[in-house]
Amino acid sequence: MEEIKKLFDNNLKWASELKETDSEFFSKLSNQQSPEYLWIGCSDSRVPANQIVGLLPGEIFVHRNVANVVVHTDLNCLSVIQFAVEILNVKHIIVCGHYDCGGIKAALENKPHGLIDNWLRHIKDIHRIYKDKLDDVTDEHKRIDLLCELNVIEQVANVCHTTILQHAWKAGKNVTVHGWIYGIRDGIIKDLGISVSGLNDVQSVYKLK
Repeated sequence: MEEIKKLFDNNLKWASELKETDSEFFSKLSNQQSPEYLWIGCSDSRVPANQIVGLLPGEIFVHRNVANVVVHTDLNCLSVIQFAVEILNVKHIIVCGHYDCGGIKAALENKPHGLIDNWLRHIKDIHRIYKDKLDDVTDEHKRIDLLCELNVIEQVANVCHTTILQHAWKAGKNVTVHGWIYGIRDGIIKDLGISVSGLNDVQSVYKLK
């Protein structure tokens, strides 16, 4: 149980250090949360949202799952997006994948992994859509990293296609969806150049009248 006790010790040290910096930090934090950002990222333990963008508790709202997937039947993810957009009034939704993603790798393997295979079908669907582009990349690591990027692009689109975002934009809310990817090997975030801030950027087949 020494491993668990270490976590409590770390917590006391962390809380004490924050209070030394700002004695009222936790009292102010407990009264409200007003983050400007929603982070949709991977569950990978090497990608801690707050730390890699240098934000304190209360400054970023976070949802994580294997391979940072946004599925229209995932009520957990949709509930997070709705709360962030309609209640917290976040200004930015960041879909952040990462290179060398274990979920992406597993999706490319033709062997069973258990229950998660059902979840990874979403990644396989993306592979099917971009198969020709991916097959042109002969280096395995580069091909995996390309699929990591393509996955982010598709998940940004999935966020934008939700009724939540479309209703928000129709109501005049100022919220932009971004696609980023994080480098496990160097700790640097790369902007994939995808930012959607309104219905004009949503494909017509997905638009709600």
